[in-house]
Amino acid sequence: MVNAAPPRRPHCPRCLRPQNVCICAWVTPVLHEVEVLILQHPLEVDHPKGSARLLHLSLPRSRMVTGEVFADAALLAAPFEVSGAAGAVAYAPRHNILLYPDIRQDQAPGFPPPPALPAGWLREPSRLRLIVLDGTWRKSRKMLHLSPPLQALPRLSLREPTASSYRIRKAHRPGQLSTLEATCAALMQLEGDRGKFEPLLTAFDAFVAQQLGYLSSRPGP
Repeated sequence: MVNAAPPRRPHCPRCLRPQNVCICAWVTPVLHEVEVLILQHPLEVDHPKGSARLLHLSLPRSRMVTGEVFADAALLAAPFEVSGAAGAVAYAPRHNILLYPDIRQDQAPGFPPPPALPAGWLREPSRLRLIVLDGTWRKSRKMLHLSPPLQALPRLSLREPTASSYRIRKAHRPGQLSTLEATCAALMQLEGDRGKFEPLLTAFDAFVAQQLGYLSSRPGP
């Protein structure tokens, strides 16, 4: 006799999490200028502590794609699907920038150093597309090394990043931030407006507190 599989818990159709741990209460829409393309490692898709889904749901001008190898440069240039009057603006060509520290040891063997970020690009935030790698430091580094189009992008390094509130996952390097925190810091830097992203960061703090509450309520060994 074959035992039937346990029934799957109902999931929220929006955040894709089980309904009892839905994060939609923390979704905080932000009117941002820079487009954001989130490249998510497959192991992050169902990770309960991940912040990329909350980030994506809060940024109207964002897209999230799952994978480990991004060898098709057309993906980086593809227009986002935007309906309504803003469509004409959304489909204008974008300047792609990779959110990644420009560290020598993270340069893949056989590839030239990434090009410098043209200063002229920064004068038009609405023409920029920020590429964000969502994964652990080791996984995001592997994604970069396996994806030549990403290697060829100019990089944006964060200036004086603030301390992380991401207390639910271990950082492997000093100053590391969650995907949501790092992206907000980059958008603040590119758009020159910190205030518009503060409500999302406040909501993220509540999300972290929620996750800590789940962890503390678990029975001990």
